[in-house]
Amino acid sequence: MTDITDADKLTVVIANLSDEPIYEQIERQIRQAIFTGVLQEGDSLPSLRQLAKDLRVSVVTTNRAYEDLEKEGFIVTAPGRGTFVAKAKEEFLKDRKLRLVEERLAEAVDLANVYGISRSDFMKMIDLLFPRRKHE
Repeated sequence: MTDITDADKLTVVIANLSDEPIYEQIERQIRQAIFTGVLQEGDSLPSLRQLAKDLRVSVVTTNRAYEDLEKEGFIVTAPGRGTFVAKAKEEFLKDRKLRLVEERLAEAVDLANVYGISRSDFMKMIDLLFPRRKHE
C-alpha cells in the first residue's frame, strides 16, 4: 500500500493488490473526502505530477482520476494555478450520494438473488443495519 497526505487534509491509500483500478481508488477517496467535508470548496489538491510521485504511480493514472473527477464536477483545474475542489450545489452532492448508495444496493440485491435471499429477509437486514435516527 502507498499513501500520501496533502496539507493534513487528504490521504489517499493505494491498495496494489486490489481488483479496483488505481485511478478508481484515487477518485473514490477524493470523492469521499469531499462528501464528508474533509475537503471543501476551494481546497487545493496535489498537482498531477506530485500525486503520481507520492503514490509511485504513472502521471497517466493520476490524470485519468483528475479528468474523471473534473467531468463529474468535483474538481476544477485552473491552468497555472492548480487543481481545486469545485463549488458544489447541495442538490448535486445529494444526487451523487444517492447514486453511489443505489449502485452499492444494486450490488447487494444481485448478491441476495444469487444466494436466494428473499426480499423480505433482505429488507429485514437493511432495517437492522440502518441506524435509527433519534427523531424517528
